[in-house]
Amino acid sequence: MPFPPVAEQLALIRRGVEKIVPEAELAIKLESSRKTGKPLRIKYGIDPTGIDVHLGHTVPLRKLRQFQELGHQAVIIIGNYTALVGDPSGRDQARSKRLTAEDVETNARDYLNQVGKVIDLSKAEVHRNGDWFSIMSFSDILQLCGKVTIAQLLTRDDFAKRMAAENAIYLHECLYPVMQAWDSVMIKSDIELGGTEQLYSFMLARDLQRDQNLSQQIGVMSPILVGLDGVKRMGKSLGNYIGISEAPYEMMKKFMQLPDQCMKMYYELLTTVPLAEAEALILQNPKDAKMGLGKLVIADYHGAEAGVDAAKRWQNEIGGDALPSDLPEINVSRTKAANLKLIDLIHNELKLTASSSDARRLIGQGGVWINDRDNKKTDINEIISVADETIVAAGKKKIVKVRLVDE
Repeated sequence: MPFPPVAEQLALIRRGVEKIVPEAELAIKLESSRKTGKPLRIKYGIDPTGIDVHLGHTVPLRKLRQFQELGHQAVIIIGNYTALVGDPSGRDQARSKRLTAEDVETNARDYLNQVGKVIDLSKAEVHRNGDWFSIMSFSDILQLCGKVTIAQLLTRDDFAKRMAAENAIYLHECLYPVMQAWDSVMIKSDIELGGTEQLYSFMLARDLQRDQNLSQQIGVMSPILVGLDGVKRMGKSLGNYIGISEAPYEMMKKFMQLPDQCMKMYYELLTTVPLAEAEALILQNPKDAKMGLGKLVIADYHGAEAGVDAAKRWQNEIGGDALPSDLPEINVSRTKAANLKLIDLIHNELKLTASSSDARRLIGQGGVWINDRDNKKTDINEIISVADETIVAAGKKKIVKVRLVDE
């Protein structure tokens, strides 16, 4: 199958890309590939350090799939040796815990299962960089390290910051960008995908490729997807992420929490919807834009029907008046249940408020109801007789089911 015209390829590649270095060479490579009929080799590397793939990880993976759809060769590097070092990019201190080879291999298998939801693994090359690093002699390593100066390494933003703060930089960390760059030599990469924080390693790879008389790769760098807080990069440790293996309804609930200002970025990086169309929808109805975004992304990983069902369930249970089908259950002593003041039930027994003053305020504002949304309780001293499976709500989001238990 012939490659699409270069201009058409460039238009697709540039969407959702922050930087292409050096950009002038991209069109040349694409044109050469089109003339020879030889696909470009598109590299994406990942260190399997216990990763749970979330939407932030899918940004470069979606770009890799796009290159596949244009007819080029996807090459995934599983960094089973670089993972033993730990990527210092963006870190202000050394990684505290180093993984074992067994940990890395277990994570690698799990990672590939998840990546198969984004790209066509059957048409991708998958390499572990231990295949070449494990057979290098100490002399080989010395020769490789001799191609990089300390001054070059210290141009990395993360290392420069740590030097200025007098934080330790360990020798093994300095090997990481060299190893990443050497991967590009070994697989003869034409284009490498990643975030803008990878620029140094991408350019070092060009230097090493030139030394080996190879064609030099181009770095195609995507912006960092912000998380649900709308500020910090999406990450599991921050709790602001949407995982691609999460249940569709859980994903939809998170999409509906997105700040409006994030919507354009999410549409650009996670969908193929024309940006003008997305911007118009966001401006006209942000709620519908979030739901539409959620359906599209969920469809990518769970199927179109799952996206539609998740949207309907959200509309019924949160956007509408229906109760969630999976209400959390809280145990209450059967002996106490027949004679509880409302404020004690809400705060002391069910723990639905942070303090008794919060409970007083919420009750006074009509934010507490029992069994029916119209059955609002406004007297903090009202005696409540709680039966098994009583539904109690404190505010819009805290709704629980009571389970009576014997002490």
